[in-house]
Parts: sequence; structure tokens; C-alpha cells
Amino acid sequence: MVVASSKARLGLSEVRLGLIPAVISPFVIRKIGASWARALFLTADRVDAQTALNLGLVHEVSEPETLDGAVEATLDALLAAGPEALAAAKLLVRQVSDTPRHDLAALTAGLIADRRDSAEGREGLGAFLEKREPSWRGGGA
Repeated sequence: MVVASSKARLGLSEVRLGLIPAVISPFVIRKIGASWARALFLTADRVDAQTALNLGLVHEVSEPETLDGAVEATLDALLAAGPEALAAAKLLVRQVSDTPRHDLAALTAGLIADRRDSAEGREGLGAFLEKREPSWRGGGA
């Protein structure tokens, strides 16, 4: 997750050094596609934060004076979630992305069943139904 200052400029300048952005390339290509990656890899042009947002390189753009608050809001959202659920959700994205469409129903049904049966899942659902904070947010179990 990326929160960028509106003053930020991002670039992939390796070709100007006689190198290529090999290590980061799988991530960049997945985020922005081959066409935009090719353009940015070959020209080493820098893009402003708004263009980076439009391309999908960043998730949010904030003015410099509110950047810390924007980052804190993102962190607060992450801290409100169950730690195991966060890890499972990250894995979910990879698994769903790599699974053929006809296998997705079985995959996702199994994954949600596993989460519902987990201690964290039971705690989270119980806290919701009991209208209290879950233990990972200091609500006790």
C-alpha cells in the first residue's frame, strides 16, 4: 500500500545507468501492465504522484502537510483488522490471481470456512455480535 505526497515524482531510471529494473519488474508489470511498464522502463521518465495514482503505482495522494495523517489513517485501518486475517487476505490475492476461474468457487469457499473456524475468526464474529471490540484491538476475549 502506497501513500504518496502530491509533490512526489516516481521513476524507474535504471536504463540511464546502463541497467534494467529487473528485480522490481514483476511487481511493476503486474500493477501497471506491460505497455506502461515498457514506456517507463525504456524512457526512465519520472511521473508525478497523480499520474502514479492513475497508473495504479500508488493508492492515495496526499498534500505534504497532511501526509503523516494519511499514513496514520492507513495504519489505523490495518491495525483494526485481525492480524491473521491480514496475512490470509494477502495470500488470498495471490491465490485468486493464480487460480483458473472454474476453480475459484471451491478455493474461496474453503478459505472462508478456514477463517470462520479459526480462533481469530470466531473472536471477530463473536465481538461483532456482542457489540464489543475484538481482542486484537484491546477488547478482550
